[in-house]
Amino acid sequence: MRLDNLLAQEKVSRKAMKQALLKGEILVDGCPARSLAQNIDTGLQELLFQDRIIRCYEHTYLMLHKPAGVVTANKDKELQTVMDLLPKHLQSEQLYAIGRLDRDTTGLLLLTDNGPLGFQLLHPKYHVDKTYQVEVNGPLSSNHIQQFKDGIIFLDGTVCKPAQLEILSSSLGSSKATITISEGKFHQVKKMFLSVGVKVTSLKRTHFGPWGLDDNLQEGDFRPLNSQELANIREFLRKSG
Repeated sequence: MRLDNLLAQEKVSRKAMKQALLKGEILVDGCPARSLAQNIDTGLQELLFQDRIIRCYEHTYLMLHKPAGVVTANKDKELQTVMDLLPKHLQSEQLYAIGRLDRDTTGLLLLTDNGPLGFQLLHPKYHVDKTYQVEVNGPLSSNHIQQFKDGIIFLDGTVCKPAQLEILSSSLGSSKATITISEGKFHQVKKMFLSVGVKVTSLKRTHFGPWGLDDNLQEGDFRPLNSQELANIREFLRKSG
């Protein structure tokens, strides 16, 4: 939650917020707040306003293993959504998925009600890497590794940032690989492989920044983030401000 919205819930006036910010009287984990727009989670961070501890909101953070056929949306009139996989008591309009996965793509999704967090994690400024396991319908070679490293160019001229391709197996009819990208263009991974002459037949996201898919999570299952994963959230909040 934005710092100013959080303090407003505590009945702090806008004028008092600005004055306290300028005087260094708003501390986040012992450091002066940088901006009233700073994203804060008092469940993960210690917030002091003029020496008073503020604990008014704790956000929800979940990891979900998305199955194929489920859409990354809160509601859909016809199709099952990732929110439908959650029990009723966790479903809310405030909860959302950070970054979309195509309907046929499986793997890691982070869900939260921390509104600014998803925007920050997906913003090009922070270059958060995303790793996928991919299967394609043709051979892959060292030439493809170099093409991905140089930056794939789509057929329409769109240039992608350099990506890391690791080939796990390759044959005329099928190849397996992992790919790590730092941006999120529409259908990007699928288009990247089409640009080098092969079609993606299976796609699974395994990592989003420092968060990795729990091997014990079956498709359709979810769990709250563990202590280390929450520490990664806290560290990102500290750095992003």
